[in-house]
Amino acid sequence: MARSQDSYNKKEKEKQRHKKKQDKLKKKEERKAHSDKGKSLDDMIAYVDEDGKLSDTPPDPKKKKKFKAEDIEIGVSRQAEPDPEDLIRTGRVTFFNESRGYGFIKDSKSGESIFVHVNKVQEPVSEGDTVTFETEMGPKGPSAVNVRLQKSS
Repeated sequence: MARSQDSYNKKEKEKQRHKKKQDKLKKKEERKAHSDKGKSLDDMIAYVDEDGKLSDTPPDPKKKKKFKAEDIEIGVSRQAEPDPEDLIRTGRVTFFNESRGYGFIKDSKSGESIFVHVNKVQEPVSEGDTVTFETEMGPKGPSAVNVRLQKSS
């Protein structure tokens, strides 16, 4: 008796190919059924309401606001120049290593610890001194510049 040319493995692979083909056709039909092609322009338009949310109904024309093109600012709004006196802060030197040339100042208002380098110190300072200073952004965060001992009143 002769054996069948198709082995079990070949039959299984053929079944899988057939099932894959059927799934592909089924997905194609679903895409066609749910396609946006053929819809009118009105069905595809989305509106933005006064709260900034998308909706499918047009906004109420009575609530429409008029703006002048000159009043619209694109980008970062301009900020007023800060008062030079507001830039000057006070704080206490919490750590200062003269041999290494750096230290830290604790800001009296914010409580933030700010780095200070010996090149930015106007007068010699030591730990515990109350100082006035300005800040600038350094590579690792804010750093103190123009550091001076606070004058006693």
